[in-house]
Amino acid sequence: MDVEASEIADFLAAVHPYDSLLPDELARVAAAFQEVACDAQEQIYRLGDRLDGLYVIVEGRVDVRDRNGALVSILGPRNSFGERGLLRDGTAATTAVAQSAVRLILLPVAEFNRLIAAQPAFARFFDRSRPSERRGPDLATTRIAELMTPGPVTCGPTATVAEVARTMRDRHVSCLLVMEETRLLGIVTHRDLVKRALADGLPTDTPVTQIMTAGPVTLGPGALGSDVLHAMLERRIGHLPVVDGARVLGVVTQTDLTRHQAVSSAHLVREITDAGDGEALASVVARIPDLLTQLVGAGNPHWVVTRLITDIADAATRRLLKLAEERFGPPPAPYLWLACGSQGRQEQTGVSDQDNCLFLSEDARPEHDDYFAALAQFVSDGLHACGYYYCPGEMMATTPRWRQPVQVWRTYFAGWVRKPDPMAQMLASVMFDLRPIGGEESLFHDVMAKTLALAATNSIFVAHMVSNALNHAPPLGLLRGFATIRSGEHKDTLDLKLNGVVPVVDLGRIYAIQGRMEAANTRARLEAAQQSAIVSATGGRDLIAAYDLIADTRLRHQVARVKAGEKPDNFMSPAALSDFERSHLRDAFVVVKTMQSALAHGRAAVL
Repeated sequence: MDVEASEIADFLAAVHPYDSLLPDELARVAAAFQEVACDAQEQIYRLGDRLDGLYVIVEGRVDVRDRNGALVSILGPRNSFGERGLLRDGTAATTAVAQSAVRLILLPVAEFNRLIAAQPAFARFFDRSRPSERRGPDLATTRIAELMTPGPVTCGPTATVAEVARTMRDRHVSCLLVMEETRLLGIVTHRDLVKRALADGLPTDTPVTQIMTAGPVTLGPGALGSDVLHAMLERRIGHLPVVDGARVLGVVTQTDLTRHQAVSSAHLVREITDAGDGEALASVVARIPDLLTQLVGAGNPHWVVTRLITDIADAATRRLLKLAEERFGPPPAPYLWLACGSQGRQEQTGVSDQDNCLFLSEDARPEHDDYFAALAQFVSDGLHACGYYYCPGEMMATTPRWRQPVQVWRTYFAGWVRKPDPMAQMLASVMFDLRPIGGEESLFHDVMAKTLALAATNSIFVAHMVSNALNHAPPLGLLRGFATIRSGEHKDTLDLKLNGVVPVVDLGRIYAIQGRMEAANTRARLEAAQQSAIVSATGGRDLIAAYDLIADTRLRHQVARVKAGEKPDNFMSPAALSDFERSHLRDAFVVVKTMQSALAHGRAAVL
């Protein structure tokens, strides 16, 4: 290999994914690269050009702009560009201009394609599409990290039997790990307290070392559920510490195994159906974090996870409606309870507030409102007790405005479309996600179809909706980074809801209006928009892949918080991601911003 190729190899050795290549392969790839130099303001390629290959920046900076001239990224040394077009049809999906004098290296198309086919790490890095859907593993094939309780409760070797018993009672655990600083000495369980202390009449000040199991059986983080089952059955034990070398990671118990098998959306829905009161209902819904952890850990895609979690909210709402009717008597007129927001779209996660309303039959009279106000308050209070918090904007059936006869609702929709002021835009954004939950579904018949027809033909309304949607921008920093929250409680984090999934939700809603599509679910809207040519096949495919990545990242963040014993939220530090994950997430945000820009310029169909 000549000197020039050697220098390129040294440079690539510190650039992902080339750093994963074996030395001989890296040498071959380095020899295939060609040097390219560009002056400041020189165009490297423009939108639609046939690409010569993949560009990597060695020195200088490059501006990347979308089809409308909006600046998407400012790239610096070690950044690649051009891969999106290469993976689509070989033509540039953006325009690249040298911001300053730059030195580039170019990997020819044939070599790029060879690496994609031959090197899994290379393919994973550049292929932004989501892996094919996997079936979730059963208990036997689930990794122990998904089963264990992290951060186990511990005590020192000098702790007494009385202290151990009190700790177990106060911390609601069935075992303690006995530690000497960071070294695991043993494990003490409820069974040990009964058989080795109480049954033998030992004094309460007996050291725990006299009743513990010394040198307990442990498993490593790579173990599977089958390993746990076999160890427990063969050794007749119910608790197993999980260790990585000398470091204690957690403990897995028979209760954890039972919980994993018992927690399913169908199981929870069945328990909700049998709940006799709001308190029993809340205890069932409180297990949603366990379900979220299990579903995400099993590899289910976000649209499966959120659908199953939303099913539980739907069941809880219907059960509360039933309990309300039992308390207040039969309704004086037919009604329909509808959800909007994330529940309406079937996109609930581990943290959700409630957005709902009531459609009343035309038979409802003013004197009936006392009944429906009481019913709405009962259901809304019950949902709040279950963790579906009151809507800060009072978009709930408890507000008289959102508890009206169907004809009034038709007037609402027509008024918002004909006079799209900011308040009308906000209300329309929420109400276009309506979905019937419980009651007389015929009351919703053709309401949405007629509203969509009215909205789609009002260009001023659509323009206002587009403008409103663009207020939610992906968190992109121009210098190949993220624009994190600048101050407050969540400083230096990304809001994966407001700046992550919401921009895509907004796009999907506008596509639904343009195409008169009654689907409320965002992914269903994106797929329908692609199929009906509201967006192009490539644009739709890229947006769906970007949405999947953002939504999956949000769920994994929530699960990480649950495992850490914290409440799930939407605020993630970029530092929690690997370089690989950050690169892909940022690219997903770039796709969303590009689609927003296209929508703003009325060109969504030609992407």
